[in-house]
Amino acid sequence: MSNVSRTPVHHRKIDIHSFLREDGLWDLEATLVDVKAYDFTKANNTVMKAGDAVHDMTICITVTEDGEVVAAKASYAAAPYAEVCFSIQEAYQQLVGLHLLKGFRQKVKERFAKTQGCTHMSELTILLPTVFVQSLSKKRNQRNEDLGKRPFQLEGCHALRLDSDAVKEFYPKWYSSHSNDLMNELQ
Repeated sequence: MSNVSRTPVHHRKIDIHSFLREDGLWDLEATLVDVKAYDFTKANNTVMKAGDAVHDMTICITVTEDGEVVAAKASYAAAPYAEVCFSIQEAYQQLVGLHLLKGFRQKVKERFAKTQGCTHMSELTILLPTVFVQSLSKKRNQRNEDLGKRPFQLEGCHALRLDSDAVKEFYPKWYSSHSNDLMNELQ
């Protein structure tokens, strides 16, 4: 944080929820809301008041436990160009058939590049794979433990290197003080 005096200008809030449905599928619902901290007049002379949503959009996808998208719905409560922006909603049904854990982000970038999508909706959509992984982590770790396999998140980031203090404390069974030496030898 800065020690210098600051004036608020723009606020973006992203809110993502996952839901396990009674039919065994998962809903991932992400909302993005942008507001300005000042009043401004749009080109059509409409005045946007400070705090009014410039963008308010939601993407909801339904996925199998494996990660395949079986349904998708994009919706807007607010967008700067109203109906023109809203008209892209149906395009996001092209997410159906994609797999969250198999090149999803790249495929979203390709399918919704430039004028084929909404920049903000696509940015929101590419956040969904990590939320899905977090949603399934308990179940996935239990399955790995039952099979004698190490937790999937180990070696996934610097804090969870096999030779880290975090692994030593929270996953002592998988701790190895020589992890980096072994990794270097394997490369």
